[in-house]
Parts: sequence; structure tokens; C-alpha cells
Amino acid sequence: MIPTDAILAGRRVVRMEAEALAEVERRLGDHFATAVDLVATSTGRVIVSGVGKSGHVGRKIAATLTSTGTPATFLHPVEGLHGDLGMVGAGDVALLISKSGESAELLALLEHLRRFGARTIALTGAAGSTLGRECDAVLDAWVKEEACPHDLAPTTSTTAALALGDALAVAVLERKGFRREDFARIHPGGALGRKLVTRVRDVMERERLPVLTPDATMREAVVWLAERRGIVIATSPDRRVAGVFTAGDLTRLLERTQDIFGISLESVMTRAPKVATAEELASGAVYRMEQIGIMAMPVVDDSQQLVGVVHLHDLMRAGVA
Repeated sequence: MIPTDAILAGRRVVRMEAEALAEVERRLGDHFATAVDLVATSTGRVIVSGVGKSGHVGRKIAATLTSTGTPATFLHPVEGLHGDLGMVGAGDVALLISKSGESAELLALLEHLRRFGARTIALTGAAGSTLGRECDAVLDAWVKEEACPHDLAPTTSTTAALALGDALAVAVLERKGFRREDFARIHPGGALGRKLVTRVRDVMERERLPVLTPDATMREAVVWLAERRGIVIATSPDRRVAGVFTAGDLTRLLERTQDIFGISLESVMTRAPKVATAEELASGAVYRMEQIGIMAMPVVDDSQQLVGVVHLHDLMRAGVA
């Protein structure tokens, strides 16, 4: 059994960090807007730098910026002073992370960054520090205390820095008008990429569609239900969807009556059913199918004519569900 003390300690840390983030939010103001403007209007990259835990936070912030359309790279301040400053250009913006704002390595790097013409943003827990005073904008990451019981190990302060980095990245992507399509373009791999690039037309069935006219009988419909994965689509002469009948509808019909074979499809089908479009994101179709509680949908083109059927199981196999 887990000791109660451990649970209480965990809750205390989470509470302290949540309270610290609320204070960071309260203090966020004009300097943040300046930082967003510097990054959004930059013609170069964002150079992120920090030492120790601040360096780990910096690597994550650089990765978040890059993945949301703002080219960024991490520069270790010591390596920067030993040759890596060659990556810095006049159009770059540097984001320098230090809890105290007095890190000797960062202050030395700052002097050379300004000489290269880069604009600078301090992300620090001491806005009035040397780093804070010397940079073009300051992101205030001050925290009352660390969650460590000795107020030593970077915990609350690194959470605050990470949150401000996320805030900067998101505000910049909104400023730039970064869209889902842009996100998909630079995230083509893995499950995330599949959800963002796969469209219904990539997954839908196109051949031997289970199509009948509305005056068809249940005898014909049952054959299609068995052969074509539990859905029958009634179409008009111009191939527009007039209704849908599913295996679930058949079950409910059998509960009401036994002699079903002579019943017309038109009398029991769902009129004006939900449909998917061939060009919509497959993830959007999955969401609607799960919300409605259906396993398949007709797919129509821009003219509202039937072009296919999409099944939830196929969407799951494609990795978008």
C-alpha cells in the first residue's frame, strides 16, 4: 500500500506548481507582447540557450518553436563561445534562460550575440537581474519557492519557464496564422502525421458499393448488408444519397415484425443521413461517427453524389481513430 505521506507530498508539489503558474499568468504583460513581436517578425532563427536545467528547458522550447513553424535551435553557451557562434546571424533572436539572470556563461554569450546584431529575450526568475536589464524583452518566470522541500532543486521554476516557452510558441504561431495544414506539412510521420494528412478519400471503399433504389425490398437489402459490411445506401437516379439502412436498423426492425422481406427500403431507411465528404480529414469523420454512434457513412463529392463508403474499422486500421 502506498504511504499516505507520499500522496500528500505529490499533491503538495502539484499544488505549488499550479499556484506558481497562476502567478506567472498574472504578471504576463507588455514584455511578453514585445517578445512575441521580436520572434514573429524575425527574418532568422530563434537561438535558445541556457545552462543546466535551464538548458534542458531550452531544448524543449526550441523543439516546440520549430514544430510550430518558427525555426529554432539550441546553443549551449560554452560551445557558443568556442566556435558555435558561427550559426548566429543578424536576423536572429536569442532566448536566454536563467533563473537568477546572473549566469556568467549566458552573460558572456549575450555580449557576443549583440555584437552579431541578434535581438535578445531573457527568460528569467529575476527580471531586474543583469540579464533582464540587458535584453530587449524579459519573460518574467519568478516563483516564490521551489517545490523541493529544501527550496533548492529546480522544480517550480523550470515548470514556469516551460510554460512561458509554450506561451511564446503558441502566441507566435497565432500571430503568423499557422494552420493545421502547416502543422501536417512538418509532421508527416507517426500517428500525429497520419491524423493530420489522411483524408476520407484515402480510406474509403470505391468499388461494389452497397447501393439500391428506395423501392428495393428488404430481401435485397439483407443480401447487401451481409455482403457489404452492414450498410445499404439508397440513392436517387442522379446518384444522390436518399437514405441509409444499417445492420442495427435491421435488428430493430426484426424486434418489431417477423415478416420483413416484402417491406420496402424506403419505408424503413434513415432519410437525410450523415455523410462524409471525400476531401475532409479522416480524423474529422472519425469524430462524427463516434459522436453519432455509427460504424459507416456514405461519402459524397462536391456535387453531393455518392462516391464511396467509409467504415470506422478501416479508419482505425489507417491509424486515424
